Amino acid sequence: MIKTETQGRVAIITLNRPKALNALCSELFHEINDALARFDNDSGIGAIVLTGSERAFAAGADIKEMKDTEFIDNYKSNFLGHWVEQINKLRKPLLAAVNGYALGGGCELAMMCDIIYAGEKAVFGQPEINLGTIPGAGGTQRLTRAVGKSKAMEMILAGSVNLDAQEAKTLGLVSAVFPPETLLQETIKTATKIASKGAVSVQMAKEAVNQAYELNLSSGLHFERRLFQATFATKDQKEGMGAFAEKRKPNFTHE
Repeated sequence: MIKTETQGRVAIITLNRPKALNALCSELFHEINDALARFDNDSGIGAIVLTGSERAFAAGADIKEMKDTEFIDNYKSNFLGHWVEQINKLRKPLLAAVNGYALGGGCELAMMCDIIYAGEKAVFGQPEINLGTIPGAGGTQRLTRAVGKSKAMEMILAGSVNLDAQEAKTLGLVSAVFPPETLLQETIKTATKIASKGAVSVQMAKEAVNQAYELNLSSGLHFERRLFQATFATKDQKEGMGAFAEKRKPNFTHE
């Protein structure tokens, strides 16, 4: 249900359920998680791009798969838990290239990524309320942190208020908007730039930014400072600062 490829130090995962508009199901997430784990442990990969088709990044969860499940079974099996498990512990940067629909679980999947780039026709929404339920893979939490309480409430409670690409950019949900035909290459370009930096520092920087969502300011500043100090034990810090002083490009070895 996915396709994978690599370009230099960048891995690309493409959702591949075109007839279902890349609707998310358990089998698809198992494939995504397996690919993420493989690339996360590959020293030759420095960043990962996740994308779908031009028509849909992912149009939501596979309702047919979940409509007849019961609470007790969902609770005992931690239903949807495996959707976020691998992404939450991913060490390498994950960039989403979102074209077309990113609705429900598709919007949640995009928000699990570290950076979101959108095509001009991208649409973001959380319509679960129309199905008699609520977002279950981070929609109420990540969307609120990204766009603010009022807009998140409007989108989640009304179920019919979607964000187009430009509004998503204005609100801070996405970083940049590109024409659909160039979106993936622009995302790969940024991923390539990230992957060219020292891998240890990139991993530390990602960890520090993510902790901003978990810690109070004082604890966050302390956490950041300790990681900053730790970079001075790496070869890449010596190389980076040495290259700057010598007015040359650094040659990072990811050590």
